[in-house]
Amino acid sequence: MSNAMVWAEDHLTVLAGRLDGNRYLTAVKNSFIGAMSLLIIGSFFILLAYLPIGGYTDFMAGTFGSDWQSFFTIPYNVTMGAMTLWVVIGIANSLSESYKLDRMACILAALVSFLVLTPTEVLVGSGGTGLPLANLSANGLFLGMIVAVAAVEILRFVDHRGWTIKMPASVPSNVAKSFSSLIPIAVLLVLFNVVRMLFTVTEYHDAQTFIFALLQSPLTALGATLPATLLASFVESALWIFGIHGGNIVGGIMTPIWLSLTSENATALAAGHTLPNIVDYQFYMNFVKVGGSGATFGLVLLLVFLAKSKQFRTIGKLAIGPEIFTINEPIIFGIPVVLNPILIIPFVLTPLVLCVVAWVSMATGIVPLTNGVNIPWTTPPIISGFLVSGWQGATLNVVQIVISALIYFPFFKVADRIALGKELAAEAEITAEASLGKPTQVAAA
Repeated sequence: MSNAMVWAEDHLTVLAGRLDGNRYLTAVKNSFIGAMSLLIIGSFFILLAYLPIGGYTDFMAGTFGSDWQSFFTIPYNVTMGAMTLWVVIGIANSLSESYKLDRMACILAALVSFLVLTPTEVLVGSGGTGLPLANLSANGLFLGMIVAVAAVEILRFVDHRGWTIKMPASVPSNVAKSFSSLIPIAVLLVLFNVVRMLFTVTEYHDAQTFIFALLQSPLTALGATLPATLLASFVESALWIFGIHGGNIVGGIMTPIWLSLTSENATALAAGHTLPNIVDYQFYMNFVKVGGSGATFGLVLLLVFLAKSKQFRTIGKLAIGPEIFTINEPIIFGIPVVLNPILIIPFVLTPLVLCVVAWVSMATGIVPLTNGVNIPWTTPPIISGFLVSGWQGATLNVVQIVISALIYFPFFKVADRIALGKELAAEAEITAEASLGKPTQVAAA
């Protein structure tokens, strides 16, 4: 290995370790992982409300009445449509474990702090006020993440200084915990209510509008661009080359942005509007990482059907099952791709090419934009393309798999030839030793 490669590996490992070990990024990542089941199941309900099947809408309306879509939009609204609530809970839960604080106190503190800063609306006809559901969805996502971190940090600050009510040992622990949280929660409510009051005299009127305008909107606009997506893909692949889990690093930073864009598409679909975003979470997971990081689905097919070396054929047969479900660690570490000077180029290049192909296909209208339905990342290619972009998406996945195989092919042939040469050399050595009457060396079990 060259000195440059060693230097790059050392520095990337340190940087990736710091990012992966950052408690705030970890909390954000864990919160989305924890909420993913809700987001996936909830987003399927919006698909049921707007299935693009001829006669479906008329049948449902004739059977259940004109309000039939509420059967599906309500479950969507309380899951994907209220995603910020579940992310706030997840962040507070993760940080409470990191700081060894009372879990319930942290979750309640984060939730109440977020709700204090969430703008309300006057309900037409009743004169009362309510929380618009849109403010609990992607619109409030960045505010929720910031407030959840700030609330737990303030709670930790108050707790470490002993500003709590100490109960006698005879008091049950659950009652003592409740009283110990009184002062920290009171401090939080006062602080965040003051913040809310201060924002009312600004041009933004509330914290959510301020965060959305100055932070969330620019970041999502940037994350929705082709260059930003290409950069994310390049960084993910580059990290994997050195054995660092690039998906975890990039996902911890980009997932909130991409899921926000996914939510915008789902909201537009529900409202009957034109879908606004080409790039979102499902675009990246299903049309860039076809087969996982490095878009290795085509490579696995080459291993299974064209490999001449026993090693590559065996790896291909073992890897094809997981690869169907976009799990490609057997390839990354089995060939290996890690620190492999031959396969580095296609591993980085292939997802970049697939990203451009998918983006152009959707920008030109050949393939519909992703519909905002969150599907599990383990959904097999072609099926995943169909679920998020119809039959055109499935066709695009087929084309992408072919492109992946074509890009990997010349590099695969070189690597396979080298592996075959080593196997033939080893067999020739064993044959030569046997012909000379020398015992063949067998590794100890």
